[in-house]
Amino acid sequence: MRHRSFFTTVAVTAAGALFLTGCSGSGGDAEAEVEDASAEFGFNPEGLPIVDETLSLTFGGTKSPLAPDYSEMELVQQWEKDTNISITWENLPEQVYMEKKNLMLASEDLPDVLFNTGLTDAEVVQNGTNGTLLPLEGLIEEYAPTLSAILEERPDIRAAITASDGHIYTLPSVEELGILQYPNFLYINTAWLDALGIPMPTTIEEYRAALEAFKTRDPNGNGQADEIPLSFRTDSFCANPHDLIAALGGQPENNDHRIVRDGKVEFTANTEEYKAGVAALGEWYADGLIDPESFSQDDVAYLAKGKSETPVLGSFFWWELKEMVGEDRVGDYALLGILEGVDGKLASVSNYQEISRGAMAITRANEYPAATMRWADRLYDPVMSAQANWGPIGVTLEEDANGMLVQIPAEEGVSEGERRQLVAPGGPKIIQKKDFETVVAPEPRAKERQELVAEFYAPYKANDAYPPVLLSNEELEQVSFVETDINALVKEKFASWVANGTIEQEWEGYVSQLESMGVQDVVGVYQQAYDRFQQGGE
Repeated sequence: MRHRSFFTTVAVTAAGALFLTGCSGSGGDAEAEVEDASAEFGFNPEGLPIVDETLSLTFGGTKSPLAPDYSEMELVQQWEKDTNISITWENLPEQVYMEKKNLMLASEDLPDVLFNTGLTDAEVVQNGTNGTLLPLEGLIEEYAPTLSAILEERPDIRAAITASDGHIYTLPSVEELGILQYPNFLYINTAWLDALGIPMPTTIEEYRAALEAFKTRDPNGNGQADEIPLSFRTDSFCANPHDLIAALGGQPENNDHRIVRDGKVEFTANTEEYKAGVAALGEWYADGLIDPESFSQDDVAYLAKGKSETPVLGSFFWWELKEMVGEDRVGDYALLGILEGVDGKLASVSNYQEISRGAMAITRANEYPAATMRWADRLYDPVMSAQANWGPIGVTLEEDANGMLVQIPAEEGVSEGERRQLVAPGGPKIIQKKDFETVVAPEPRAKERQELVAEFYAPYKANDAYPPVLLSNEELEQVSFVETDINALVKEKFASWVANGTIEQEWEGYVSQLESMGVQDVVGVYQQAYDRFQQGGE
C-alpha cells in the first residue's frame, strides 16, 4: 500500500512536497510520515485553480442509468476548468457496478476516488479498517473549510459519517426536505364517498365503515363486485400499512421494526399493541376489505390497479397520488392522513435517512489526497450542492427575483427525473433545511409533499427515527444475519396472520422464536450504537 491514514499534521518541505503524518489505517497508534504529491502540480491551499499544472485523477463508482459519461456533463466540464483537475470517469450503472465492486476493491487496480461509492456500511467499515479507503478527518480539517464549518455546526452529520474507530472513511450527501420520514401516504376515493353519501373518514372506525361500503354498495356503478376497498404492499418503500397498525393497536411501526422513543431503541413486532393491530387487519381481510394480492404484488401490478379502465380502487398507500392513479383521476382521490385510533393519532416515522454516507471516498491508490479533498470541498457550497443535485444554473436552475434558485421547467415529453439524470452527477452535497429557505427552492413536487407532511403527518409524530448510525465491524457481525432472519419471520407471519387470522393461536410461539433468535441482543447492539451516536460518534 502506498498510503495509509492521513490525519494529523501537514508540512511542506523545502523541496515543495507535502507530507502528512497520521496513524495506521488499522487503527494503531504508530505514526507514519507519508508523502502527498499534490505539491508537484503546484498545489494551492486556497483559491482556484487547485493546482497550477493539470492533475489527472481516475474516479469510479455508480451512476444513474440514463446518465452519460460524466465528462460530457456541462457542470463537470466547468469543475475541470475551475480546478485544473482532469478526471477520467469510470462510473458504471448501479447493477453493473455491483457485479464488479468486490473484485475492484480487492485488486491493485483501484481508482483514485470512489464517487457515488455504492458501498454498504459493512463495506465502508471493512475497507476503511483494512486500508483500502483513506481516513478523511485530517484532510477535512486541513483542506475542506466549507465541510469543516458544516460539521462543526452539525455534529449529527459528523456522527453519521464517523466509524466506531473514530475515522471518517466516506463523505456525506445530505438533502433535508423533511419528507422521507413519512413515506406511506394513505389516500381514499372521494368520488366513491360522494356517490355513496359518506363523509370523509376521520377515525379508524369510520374508515372501516367506508371500506365496507366500497365492497358492498357498487360505488363504480358497473353492477359487478369488482371493487378493491384497500390495497397496499408490504416491505415496500411507500405502500406499507404501518399507520393502520398504529391506529388499530397503538404500535408505531416501520420497515425495520425498530423505532426510538425517549432515547430507547424498541423492537416493534413483538408487542401486545402490534398483535392487536395485526389481529384487527386480519378481521378486515376476513371481511373482504383488503386486496388478497397485497402480500405478493410488485410495484408494476400495484400501480396498474389505480389506472384500470374501470375504477376499482377504493383506498391505498403510496408516495405520490398521480403516479398511482394517473392524471385523469387525481381529482377523484384525497389524502386521508392519520386517522384517530385506539391511542389517538399516531404517525409512524420511518428510518429513511436524509443524511447519507458513501457520497465519495479516497482510495489508497490516490497520491494526491490534499488536492482531492480540496476538489470535494467545493461541492459543499450550497449553490454548488444544488447544481450537483439538480443540474447547472442556466440548464435546470435559474435565479428568481429574490435570488433563490428555482427549477426551469423540463421540456415537454421529458420528466424532471429524467432530465436530472442527464445533467446532475450527484456525489458529495449538503443542502440543509435552511438552504431550502435561502438558496434553492424545493422542486414543486417536493414542496407540495412538504406541505402535506406538515399538515397531515408531522403533528402526530409517534416516534423518533433510528439515526444514521455507522455500526462497527463487530456490531455488524452481531446483527446482520440475525436481523435478516428476524425480519423475514416478521414479514412471513404478518402476511399469514392477516390472511388466515391465526395470530392468537401462534403468538406465544412466535414471540419465543424471536427471543431464541436473539432479538433482544440485536436491540442491545442498536442501543449501544445509538448511545455512541448521541455522543458524537465517539
